Amino acid sequence: MAEAHQAVAFSFAITHEGFDINYDQEVLNLIWTSGYRSWKKRLARARNGIRNGVYPAHIHSLWLITAIALGLHFAGFQTPFNIVNRILVHLPANTINWQVTACFLASLVIWLGICFTMRYTLKLLLMYKGWMYESRAPGSKTSLRTKLWAGAVKVFSSWNKPGLYSFQGSLPRLTLPSVKDTMQRYLRSVRPLLDDEQYQRMERLANEFESTIGKKLQWYLILKSWWSTNYVSDWWEEYVYLRGRSPLMINSNFYGTDAIFMDLTHNQAARAANICHLLLNFRRLIERQELQPIMVQGIVPLCSWQYERTFNTVRAPGLETDRIVHYKDSNHIVVLHKGCYYKVLIYYKGRLLRPCEIQIQMEEILKSKATPLPGEEHLAALTAWNRSKWAEARNTYFSRGVNRVSLNTVESAAFVVSLDEVPFEFDLNRPELLDNFGKTLLHGNGYNRWFDKSFTVCVGTNGRVGFNAEHTWADAPVMGHTWEYIFGDDIYGYDENGNTKGTPEFQPPSPTRLNWQLEPCLPQIEEATLDANKLINDVDLRILVHNQYGKGFMKKCRLSPDAFIQMALQLAYYRDAGRFSLTYEASMTRLFREGRTETVRPCTIESAAWVKAMENKNSTMEERIALLQKACERHQLGYQDAMCGRGIDRHLFCLYVVSKYLEVDSPFLNEVLSEPWRLSTSQTPHGQTPKMDLKKHPNCISSGGGFGPVADDGYGVSYIIAGEDLIFFHISAKNSCATTDVHRFADNICKALADIRAMFEENMKKNPPPQKKSTAAIANGNSTAK
Repeated sequence: MAEAHQAVAFSFAITHEGFDINYDQEVLNLIWTSGYRSWKKRLARARNGIRNGVYPAHIHSLWLITAIALGLHFAGFQTPFNIVNRILVHLPANTINWQVTACFLASLVIWLGICFTMRYTLKLLLMYKGWMYESRAPGSKTSLRTKLWAGAVKVFSSWNKPGLYSFQGSLPRLTLPSVKDTMQRYLRSVRPLLDDEQYQRMERLANEFESTIGKKLQWYLILKSWWSTNYVSDWWEEYVYLRGRSPLMINSNFYGTDAIFMDLTHNQAARAANICHLLLNFRRLIERQELQPIMVQGIVPLCSWQYERTFNTVRAPGLETDRIVHYKDSNHIVVLHKGCYYKVLIYYKGRLLRPCEIQIQMEEILKSKATPLPGEEHLAALTAWNRSKWAEARNTYFSRGVNRVSLNTVESAAFVVSLDEVPFEFDLNRPELLDNFGKTLLHGNGYNRWFDKSFTVCVGTNGRVGFNAEHTWADAPVMGHTWEYIFGDDIYGYDENGNTKGTPEFQPPSPTRLNWQLEPCLPQIEEATLDANKLINDVDLRILVHNQYGKGFMKKCRLSPDAFIQMALQLAYYRDAGRFSLTYEASMTRLFREGRTETVRPCTIESAAWVKAMENKNSTMEERIALLQKACERHQLGYQDAMCGRGIDRHLFCLYVVSKYLEVDSPFLNEVLSEPWRLSTSQTPHGQTPKMDLKKHPNCISSGGGFGPVADDGYGVSYIIAGEDLIFFHISAKNSCATTDVHRFADNICKALADIRAMFEENMKKNPPPQKKSTAAIANGNSTAK
């Protein structure tokens, strides 16, 4: 009951002498500062809303136009369209004050007209996607049309410094492909996977769908594309993520690692404190919209919609469907250590705590002798459980009393921090250490990550960090941007003793243990723990460090690094499985408003022809190189189509959703949507922020992150091209599948990359590139000719 008494801000009693009022000044001050901070945020949101609404125009330009209108009117000149006099007719009088009012209203009308003209002009410019298909190879020329377009976009974008969401109103809607185009692309994508008889059957199904039910379903999608901001994103979030009943751990959540070549500090509390402080600063940048939107080639903005839910967000389980809950504000984080949960206040005396002050809180938790309450140690296993079972337990045991209060504290936290009891180790000579690092971040022990939260920061005993992120609220590049951004400042956060820099100004508030009454749900917690262990024991993970060469050599071969790696994966999978497989590669559609992802299908007719040539001993080196170049070109075209809204799979997915709403059965859609992705791949983006200067700190390279396998008999492969001579592959598969093996597949990737390199090196020896003459040699040649 002590906590309850401390929570009372004031009390009063009636005595013979009158009223006796007692109040806790510190608690009242806490309430005042909390309310003051909340109102400041509301005003800031309102200001940013106005600024973004008129972008690319500047809000201060209103006063300039007002001054011009006043000058024109009182100098005896007419304003455009005689707006001032037209407004003045409807006002009560013709006095000076009403004339000024009329001038201001006229200025407002003209200003809004200019704002919306600029905004929709920028929107029309951003609809142009021709720049995506122009070659960026050295020596290639940019078309005049694209040059003029780029110049116009730069003029409009540089007119006013944008906030994080300034471009949202100017981004175009995701384009809806025609059924005919999607059918053609789909049939071409499955051709290498089917024999002649199977292909003819699929072609017949596709033609039948296109000429019958496909037309009706497309009309509904056309209506949705006109009415909604994005015809895909809400259904994608609902049916792919929120309605999924499988555990989030391994099946949905993904992880990211530390900058493994850097050893900033071995102090667990210091690293946790500095990372928390940097993340909270990043949250403030998002809230104030001071974070600059990512611009492709410095010109084209990407949609920033997903950033809004980075912090203070949780995926709450439901019996049939989950829901994303985003809290507008949170003044605490939750720390998990040795099975105990702590609420840690991050604001005190009107400001955010400094790293050195948060370190004191972390040290207090690490030194605590507290032991978990019954069931508390394995509590988080519920978030790694089947979603319907977790929802049922949540409704039964966490909907009232102390459990409800504590669960709300966890779910409303800015994020969760797990102070692990093991080190996160890395050694190039011991690859199993990095594998264990990845496994620890992917699933931990099944109950030391709160898998429902937008992300959990994990800190090892040796000071290394990583994260485990829930996938529904955003895609991996958003979390990757967050992680990369804070690393740019984390480098400078520690003194020579490994502690955070700075001196505390005061003793920060002590962490508060969360209280639970879990005895009634101990059977559910035990069952969830057992199920989590089964999942963990069934997944295997291998992190391959490929340091023989990287994007430097790939560019020398005049090939896209992503296409290069995807072709290597196709060759590796063919050697591993003895056949081709439907392959998933994630690309983004954030060139459009509220865009998320689209699928690139790397297994193409061209890639299959190249793989077969590589396995054919009679094929020549020249043939293999020519086929690889064609395969990479086709892959690039597929990637460009996906980014420009001309993909295959999201359109088919939405057609399938409409068919289910209409209760119309489509054999074609049923077959397409049930095809397994036995090779699911994703590239972790790198260099999304200029804060990380790799020239100054070449070791500040993250090894990226990974995810679990999508198919029971398939591989999940995430890769990051981390440098000129470094690539990391995160390969996952299930132990229960007899046909997959992550170590064998990693060896096949290494062999495929080595064979491609050997092929190009042999070609370079036979056909050395022409040497550039020096200035002196050119001069000598010219004099000789004379």
